[in-house]
Amino acid sequence: MPRYCFVSQVRTDRLDEYRRRHAAVWPEMLRALRDTGWRNYSIFLGDDGLLVGYVESDDLDASQAAMQATDVNRRWQDEMALLFADGGRPDEHWRLVSEVFNLDDQLATVSRDASRDEDR
Repeated sequence: MPRYCFVSQVRTDRLDEYRRRHAAVWPEMLRALRDTGWRNYSIFLGDDGLLVGYVESDDLDASQAAMQATDVNRRWQDEMALLFADGGRPDEHWRLVSEVFNLDDQLATVSRDASRDEDR
C-alpha cells in the first residue's frame, strides 16, 4: 500500500490545544477517515510546532477528495485552522515529502537478491 508523509506547522502558542483535541478526535471524524481509505494514519508534533503526518492509502487524492466531501471534515478543519501558523485549513496546506528510505522494502530486496544468489 502506498505510504505518504506530510508536514505542516502548528502555532507554538496553540500546541497544548492541538494535542488536547487530537487526544480525543470526534468518533464521526475517525469513522470518516477510515471509510474514505485512510490507513495506519499517525501525526507527530514537535515542541517547535513542526507537524509530521504519515498515512497509507490506495489513492491519497481520492481519499482526500472523499474526506473533503464530508460535513464532519469541514467542521473539523474549520476548527483546526485556528491552530495552524498559516491560518488556513490544515487539509489544504500540507506539504507532501518524498520517501527516500524504507527498511522493510530494502530488506525485502536484499532477501530476494540473496535467494537468487543461492539459486545459482
